Parts: sequence; structure tokens; C-alpha cells
Amino acid sequence: MDTQNEIKRTLKQKASIEVIRELLAQKEHKSRTSLAESVCQRFGFLDARRRTQTGGCIKALRELERDGHFVLPAVTQQGPTERGPRRLGQPVQLPIDVPAQAGDVLGLTLVIVDTLDLMRVWNELMLCEHPQGAGPLVGAQMRYLIGSEHGWLGGFGFGASALQLADRDQWIGWDAATRRKHLHGVVGMSRFLIRESVSCQNLASHVLGMVLRRVGADYEAQYGYRPWLVESFVDTEHFVGTSYRAANWLEIGKTKGRGRQDRFKQSAKMVKAIYVYELDPEVRARMPGLAKPPEVLALEVSEGLDGHEWARNEFGGADLGDRRTNERLAEFAHTLGEMPGRAFCGAAQGDKAAIKSYYRLIEQADDSQVTMEAILAPHQSRTVQRMKAQSRVLCIQDGTDVNYSGLVQCEGLGIIGSNQTGTKSGGLHLHSTLVVTTDGVPLGILKARCTAPAPRDKDDRRAASAIPIEEKKTFAWIEGFRQCNNLAAALPDTHQICVMDREADFFELFDEQRQSGHVDLLVRAKHDRATGEELNLFESVRQSPVQGQLRIQVPRQSARAGKSKARPGHEERAAHVNLRYRQVEFRPPAHLPGKKALELTVVHVLESSAPPDVQPLEWFLLTTCEITTAEQAQECLRWYCLRWRIEDWHRVLKSGCRIEALQHKTAERLKRTIAINLVIAWRIMLMTLLGRECPDLPAEILFSDPEIEVLQAYAKKKESPSRLDWVTPSAL
Repeated sequence: MDTQNEIKRTLKQKASIEVIRELLAQKEHKSRTSLAESVCQRFGFLDARRRTQTGGCIKALRELERDGHFVLPAVTQQGPTERGPRRLGQPVQLPIDVPAQAGDVLGLTLVIVDTLDLMRVWNELMLCEHPQGAGPLVGAQMRYLIGSEHGWLGGFGFGASALQLADRDQWIGWDAATRRKHLHGVVGMSRFLIRESVSCQNLASHVLGMVLRRVGADYEAQYGYRPWLVESFVDTEHFVGTSYRAANWLEIGKTKGRGRQDRFKQSAKMVKAIYVYELDPEVRARMPGLAKPPEVLALEVSEGLDGHEWARNEFGGADLGDRRTNERLAEFAHTLGEMPGRAFCGAAQGDKAAIKSYYRLIEQADDSQVTMEAILAPHQSRTVQRMKAQSRVLCIQDGTDVNYSGLVQCEGLGIIGSNQTGTKSGGLHLHSTLVVTTDGVPLGILKARCTAPAPRDKDDRRAASAIPIEEKKTFAWIEGFRQCNNLAAALPDTHQICVMDREADFFELFDEQRQSGHVDLLVRAKHDRATGEELNLFESVRQSPVQGQLRIQVPRQSARAGKSKARPGHEERAAHVNLRYRQVEFRPPAHLPGKKALELTVVHVLESSAPPDVQPLEWFLLTTCEITTAEQAQECLRWYCLRWRIEDWHRVLKSGCRIEALQHKTAERLKRTIAINLVIAWRIMLMTLLGRECPDLPAEILFSDPEIEVLQAYAKKKESPSRLDWVTPSAL
């Protein structure tokens, strides 16, 4: 069934009403069902399996009767029936001896609810253990029980999708007419239950994957058509959607708080996050009338960075819930960008109206639409455009702690560490993806997320291997990788390489890359793991043949004291290193026994003659990039050296923009101000590097005429050449 029948819309037409009146006048139909079947035959209301759509027709006829168009046959009196959902009569027995890992569950299977006995079990589970109860579900429906040898673990329920959903419809790109014809291709996952008594790592994401692999075929067998999209909603006040993201669902927006029966637009229901999963991504190309997603336009690095226009380009179009607020965001960013590191009241230089508007924006309620993500969204779109203009980009991920230990009264901060006396330090953890060219020129921030680290619950006695990856801090690396991977379709001619430090050396990240294959990884190894050979990873690579000799410029490092992060300092130097590379087997850890081993390439460099009292430079780099020559290995090494760009960006954030000096009463307000400064710090760094990499670039690209005059005067004072082509901020 390519398009669905618009029963209600068809029968409301004047000519259709006359046909129904004629059928009623014939006095041949003694029941509403008989009349509906005749109407279905007359108008061709047949489903994909050529069955009359009697239920939908009866519903439409009742509405026309209420509007006074005709009188239907009286409802046939029926005998007593069981009211409400059919129930089991007793609680569903709890499962026993459920293992801690999803891969160890015995007999894990999905059972279609197609008998009365199974329906009673499903209803009892949902009524007793799901917050929304058992329904009723509407439209074409499918129900599943999650079975195992340990007992029933939960269940799923699928039904008709939301009739209208602004963020979903915008994401799909269809108009109202196309939506009415093809809405049956979208099904709603109305119920998803993992029983509260079940504690099993990765079970939720595992069964989500299982059901998504079969629900399309089951719908086709039952109803004669295959849906292409599944939607679901997550109550973000109680859940974070971790299992959905782990199963590769996309979060595309939020609901408006309305249900199917909200005729008076009261929006009385809770606003929820919208998640979707494409069962058939190619359906867009086959669906007539579907607006194609706008193509990403390439943008050169230096475009739109004029001193007056950059803020409008990087922040314009943000959706903060109010048109005037949206427009002012760019003005606020421009003002802060003129005097980085100063509080807005100082940067605004006494403009009381601007100061009042700015703090009204920052101090909105924590649950408003003014979020870090919404503020950064326009800049992220521009970043993708700049990526489009490159044949290869490096997506560098890293995290840094932002210290707010002095903000004692600030609500929502986490614990980022403690000093030698044991006093806890309050703050936020910032995990970001900074995109740079293979020459190191920063293209923008692709992802940034601030979290409030919380200490582990004292009652949580799980071993580290028993904690789901979605609950660990390291899951941020997978989320960043997924965002890059989701861009692959929009950037078919841009090769993305995700560059990460040692914290990202864990099997699940590389397994994620194996499943997608669109984006490559380059990660510094931390663990000297077994490889299936006589020697472990590090020693086996050290004993492989030297493939070349290189010189690496090691930047200066200041000494840092501390209880847990102390490190010695060293001066900048040129390190002469030996280069090796070879393929190795990356075996899964013991807590992931169901996974297959990976084949990766290790690039190794070891300093041959380090200065006295200096630890020799040695790196082991794990990569999915193809390496068959010493030149390719050297190129990977050069890419990893550019990982320091994100460290430089962090320094600009903290020293130049002084984000740790912010004074706000809640963590959410801090995040809003940080979001603006993230882009300002990117532009400062870009200006500096463009000056170094492109010394012939006209100064007008980044500076206004008055700024150029000031810089020229400064250059003359320092006995510089009379003509000023470029002066970088670092030179001042």
C-alpha cells in the first residue's frame, strides 16, 4: 500500500454524503457494520491485503452522523462483554537468575502477542509495571513480549504514529498532503518495558535492536505493507534516552504537550523528546511529494568572518523560543567578542538596555528553550558547511574540567576533583569535538556538552565491567563519534577522521566504528592488551622493523603540582623518533564475550635520543585508516600531532575568555554563557592561525577599518614595515 486511504476526508465531500444517503434509503443495511462494508466497497477503502477498512469507515460515519448529515442504523444490542483489557488475574511471575550481561541471557527472544493467553500476560505486565498502562493502542498494532529461559523480561507495543508532530514533520520534510497519504509508513513505539526487577547490562539497547530488525517484516506479514520509520517519546524528566541512543535512534526535537484527543489545544500533557529510527532510509527517494533535505553548501574557512558580520553568521537563526531573543543573541555575542574575558556589563560599556536584555536571556528558567545546544546550533551548521569544502577533516575530541569551586551558592554543579585536604571542587566537565583541517586550521565546534560529574553512589557495588557503557563517562566519546557518523550522508566527499587521546582507548568505540564504517578513528593507545600472539601489543610493535625516521616538535610543558595529576615540566624540543607500523588483532574484553575481534593498524614512534632527565617520547596510535606505506603512517602521525589544537582552544577559553571567572547562580546559566564563549574562543584561535598559515590574506577579512588603523599605528611604533598585510592577535 503505497498511500493510505483518506477515509474521513473522502466521506466528508458532498457527493460522498449523497451516496451514503442513497445506501441508507435502500433499507438493506440493518447494522452499521453492513453499511460500512458497502461504503468501503463503493469507495475502494481496502487495505494492502484487500480487506475492507470497516473500523475506520464506521468511525468516520459516526462523526458525519454527529454533524447531522444522516442517521445511522441503531447499534445492535450485544450480550455482556468483558470490560477493560483482558488480564491474567495475578501478577506475572518475576524472572529468576537473570545474568548481568545481555549476551549471557539464555534463550533471549521476542514473542509476538497473537493469542489470548499472551495478550493477558502483556496486558498484566503493562498495567502493573509500565507508567502508561496497557493502552489502548490505536491503528495497526503489533505487540511483543521479551522472553527468556529466566522468565518474561518486558515487552513492546507498536501502534499508529502521532497525527501531527511539528518537529518530526519538519525533519521528514513533507507537507500536509504528503503526510496524510504516507503517515501509515510511520509507526509509533507506544510501549517499551524492561521490568524493574531486571538489572542486565545493555539489555535495553540489545532488545531495541532486535525488535527494529523484525518489526518491518512483521507489519508486512500482518497488514500487507512495510513501515519505514519508527517514532517514540522519552520523558526527559525521568529518563535520558540512553538505550535509544545506544541503539542508534536519533533525537530530532520535542513534542508540544498535546495528545491525540487534545481538540481544544490545552497542551496538558508533558513535553517529551522525540526519537526516530529509519527502518528504510531510502524511502525518501521513492516517496513522491517529499521535500528533499536541503543540501549542505560548502563554505570556505575565511567566508563570513568579517568583524561586523561574524556573530550574525555564527549565531543567526538560533531558536530560543522568542523572535526578539533570537535576533539579540548575535548582538550579545558580537559585544562579548569585542572584549573577550570581560563580564558583559563591562563589555557593553554602560549600555543599560543591552545589559538588561543580556541577563534576561541568560537568567531564563532552567527548563526554557535557551539551552547550550540551541545557542550553538547555528554555529554547528556553519561548521558542517566548512567541512563540506574540505576533502579531509580531523574531528578532535577531548574533555576538560571547568572549575567553579568559588561559586558555593551555584546550583547544579558537579564534583570535578579534590585538593590535598580532601575538599571537593565544584565545577562542570566540558566534552567537545573541534573540527580542523589537515593543516590545523579550526573549522568550528561540532559538538559541546557540559555535564555535572557526580560521585558514584556508595550503594552501587557493581564491578566496573558490569556498568553499562551508557552510564560511564567514556560514553561521551561514542556520542561524539556518532554525531560525525550521522553527517556522513551529508558530506559524501569529505573524509572524517576522529582523533582522540588515551581516554578513548576502549573496545566499544572501535566496535561502533566497525558497525558504521563511514568515519575513521585515530586513538592513542593506553592499554597494553593481549593480541593473540606471544607478546602483548606494545612489545610486539616495538620489535617490528623500523620503517622510517622522523622529527617531531614537542611543545613546552609547564610543571604541574597536584595530588593526582602532578607532572614534570620540560622545554620545547625537537624529538628524533623511529617510526614503525603493523596490523594487530584487537580482542574484545572479557565482559563482552559475544563480540568478534577487530583488525587495526598500530603506528608507533619512539624517541631514539632523549635529553638527560627527560622521558623519551613514545606513542602507540590505533587507527582504522588504511596504512600500507611509511608515508601513510607518517600522515597519521602528523594528524595526531594536530590533536594539540583542542588543548590550545581550551587555553583560549580559560585564559582568554576567562570562562572560569563567570558568576551565575545555576549551572544552566553558566552553560549558556559558556556556549557563546566557545564560538568566540574558536574565532580568536582561527584569527591567530589564519595569520600564520595564510600571511597574505587581506586584513579586511577579519578586521574593521578602525581596527586596521590601530594595528598599523602599533606596527609603526614597533618599527614594523610601513605596509601592514597581517597582524595576529598573538603579536600584540
